[in-house]
Amino acid sequence: MYQDLSITWGDGRGQVQNNGQLMTLSLDKASGSGFQSNNQFLYGRFDMQIKLVPGNSAGTVTTCYLKSDGSTWDEIDMEFLGNSTGEPYVLHTNIFSQGKGNREQQFYLWFDPRADFHTYSVLWNPSHIVISVDGTPIREYKNLEGAGVPYPKTQAMRLYGTLWDAEDWATRGGLVKTDWSKAPFTASFRNYNYRACVWSNGASSCPSSSSRGGSSWYNEKLSTAGQSRMKWVQQNYMIYNYCNDPKRFPQGLPLECTLSSKSS
Repeated sequence: MYQDLSITWGDGRGQVQNNGQLMTLSLDKASGSGFQSNNQFLYGRFDMQIKLVPGNSAGTVTTCYLKSDGSTWDEIDMEFLGNSTGEPYVLHTNIFSQGKGNREQQFYLWFDPRADFHTYSVLWNPSHIVISVDGTPIREYKNLEGAGVPYPKTQAMRLYGTLWDAEDWATRGGLVKTDWSKAPFTASFRNYNYRACVWSNGASSCPSSSSRGGSSWYNEKLSTAGQSRMKWVQQNYMIYNYCNDPKRFPQGLPLECTLSSKSS
């Protein structure tokens, strides 16, 4: 954690412990906390084990995401929306390209993410973005740039993690507020692992196209088994999909929704 990540805000609320093997982020009424990767990347596979805030975490948001700089940024989001005791967490995902998002998909998890660490992963390569939980794909965003759909491919991104208060919207649309008597809230992160193209001085560390075969993640596609597992998650645990919300898009669903449904 010392080598790859740096705590960037929180005035001591973020801490590296266990000889660099564990990072904790805390939130109280005064402030949350956060970290970022020391490197920027253009494509990669990123894994982080996270144990979410236990007990009544309503109003809190724990995040792990990739984001570029600038006003027309790219971003791949995993946000964990807190809950009242006994209610399930919501994993909120979104993908931005050239500053435009509105591509939300939300899921319940099939386990208690507060009880132990689980592995949350992003695969980002020239073909697609895949978000996975404990090795099970839950979402795929394909590169459909040839059909006119923007795709993140030119802006290097850092990995970020945060814990912050969003009681105005995070839990049941803001109906359930943060119970500050339970503060400080703490989320834990460990085993950050990446295989990626490091971006430095305007260039990528990726090898030439002729030798990329050694980076299996760079050309990785979803297997038939992976597609089947993703379909199982989406049928049983997806609670919101922007592609199934025509009222939100009166001018018609986003192009990638219709293209993806035709190709799947």
